[in-house]
Amino acid sequence: MAKLTVIIPFYQKEAGILRRALDSVFRQTFQGFDIVVVDDESPYSIDLELEPLEPERRARVRVIKQKNGGPGGARNTGLDAIPADSAFAAFLDSDDEWTPDHLQNAYDAMTRFGADCYWASIHGGDDFYYHFGMAELKKTETAIELQDKPMVIELPEMPVVMLKNWSFLHLSCMVIGRPLFEKIRFEAELRLAAEDVLFFCDCVLAAKRVILCDAAGAERGEGINIFHSIDSSSPTFLQQQLNTWVALNTLERRFVNRPEALAYIQQYKQTARNNALWCQMGRVKRRQVPQFNVLFRWFRRDPGIVQSALALAVGKFSR
Repeated sequence: MAKLTVIIPFYQKEAGILRRALDSVFRQTFQGFDIVVVDDESPYSIDLELEPLEPERRARVRVIKQKNGGPGGARNTGLDAIPADSAFAAFLDSDDEWTPDHLQNAYDAMTRFGADCYWASIHGGDDFYYHFGMAELKKTETAIELQDKPMVIELPEMPVVMLKNWSFLHLSCMVIGRPLFEKIRFEAELRLAAEDVLFFCDCVLAAKRVILCDAAGAERGEGINIFHSIDSSSPTFLQQQLNTWVALNTLERRFVNRPEALAYIQQYKQTARNNALWCQMGRVKRRQVPQFNVLFRWFRRDPGIVQSALALAVGKFSR
């Protein structure tokens, strides 16, 4: 059985979260794995988190500590640490849990169909309503069913479909093969933005075959992980939107010869501009000074944000 490396970035503020994720890994029906946990300067001590583990389990966990680099940087460190005998890499956020057959389903499907990029579906609570399973894609997109139990499909137009709406993809349900994890990395400086989607696209474009499984691979954590605790009133929201625009601008270069894909990317870029401007208007309403330093950096990259500001102003006054 081929070996698989599990990569878990760790940055938590509560006890027991990582142990819960690890327990879901150890419960896997597929046991040919090793685990790399990257401590991204977590506020809660990883040593305390791992201390209660049984010795046999603790021996299977390699911990790498680093200065805070964000989720993408932590995952890159994990990718760089994959042993030479691993054929696959699987990602798991530290506040998510895998279903027992996730790795077995991934291994069976990837080896059977010669795929090097795989996603399963994901389940979540009420706040996770925007994610949907792979079976939903068959209702609106051209899909080839490769097997029925569990359902595995292939999308001939996968790059365009994912740019239309990437809510069927989640990192905790992603498994990739050696040809991808040897060369593709996250854009770590785009933290808390569209770095995941950029990584997804790079993998899809480089993969020899991408397959999707409708069986749930993971249960999503309910906001315990603090990588993504940002809303429009947060002082870091504007930077997040700028990072998102930069990631989308990078994607635009990837799809320069795909007009349909470019149209979706350009729509998302405009959404990022609008989100940025609305959040700054919110600061003014709260009698806070706009973040001119970030806005100036945005303008230097994207003069189009001025036109967006004028359009929003005209719309506001016309109402």
